[in-house]
Amino acid sequence: MAGKSTGEERDGVALTNLDQELFEDAGATKRDLIDYLDAVRDCMLPVLHDRPLSVIRLLRGQDRFMQKNLPKYTPDWVPRTKVWAEASHREVTYGLCNDRRTLLWFGNQRAIEYHPALMLAGSTQPTHLIMDLDPPEGSSHFTLAVRAARLVREALAGAGMSGAVKTSGSKGVHVFVPLDGQADAEQVAAATRAVAARAERLDPALATTAFIRDDRHGKVFLDATRSGGATVAAAFSPRARPGVPVSFPVPWDELDNVTPADFTVHTAPGLLGGGDPWASAMPDPQKLDQGLIDEGRTIPVARVQAMHEGKRRAKARREAD
Repeated sequence: MAGKSTGEERDGVALTNLDQELFEDAGATKRDLIDYLDAVRDCMLPVLHDRPLSVIRLLRGQDRFMQKNLPKYTPDWVPRTKVWAEASHREVTYGLCNDRRTLLWFGNQRAIEYHPALMLAGSTQPTHLIMDLDPPEGSSHFTLAVRAARLVREALAGAGMSGAVKTSGSKGVHVFVPLDGQADAEQVAAATRAVAARAERLDPALATTAFIRDDRHGKVFLDATRSGGATVAAAFSPRARPGVPVSFPVPWDELDNVTPADFTVHTAPGLLGGGDPWASAMPDPQKLDQGLIDEGRTIPVARVQAMHEGKRRAKARREAD
């Protein structure tokens, strides 16, 4: 990316335009972003290592965009892997953010958000079962997401499984369950649907698996679609939102005492305490419960079901007109 050099360099990466604001309402400059990435690198690099990486970049004066394919000007020293994209019928060259130098390079590209694949490069086995808990609109609804996360925790415990929780960096939370690498993407996707369904049954007034937004009626959406080729914001990833919050690990017993705004590029490094709270919170890898897999296979895939329902409703409207 072309840009005026500041004459600063870290780990062989020339840094440019460091005093520019990241975006309107960011309250942070590009220097703040790079300083943050550098400060949390020992915690962040392990969750990015060897995973095909998509990033959300926000160039000055432009709209944000998600970048999967590495640009042609990417330095040769940036690790990479090729992945066949069935949807676009082409091969995509993803970056692998395996070291400090690469992380700094991405930061200098104004890559604000880091969305790694759920599988390691060259593998077809997801490393985690992931539940994304999305509360309804409203700044006060994070507490609802926390309550829904506890439903997910209870549903997992019923299957003899456990996970770690982090803020999404937006308005919700993510629950990650580490797996032993024996289950394939279809099995993990099925089990994720089952966990969501069991959590919904525990408190249907609070949580819903309804994929269509109009059907959620102010409830927390238990998003069971984070599987297969999906991505999710990494632990410690900044988010391109006012104040530049970051996705940050929180102990289960402290969820009631935090808000997403507590964790930003300015505050998060000071909360690490010299350790890695995500690695410390993560249970040992677990065998995926067969009961979850079997139940999940009886539950329709949300996106497919929503597509058919959308067509049915559109037809009904046409006939009514």
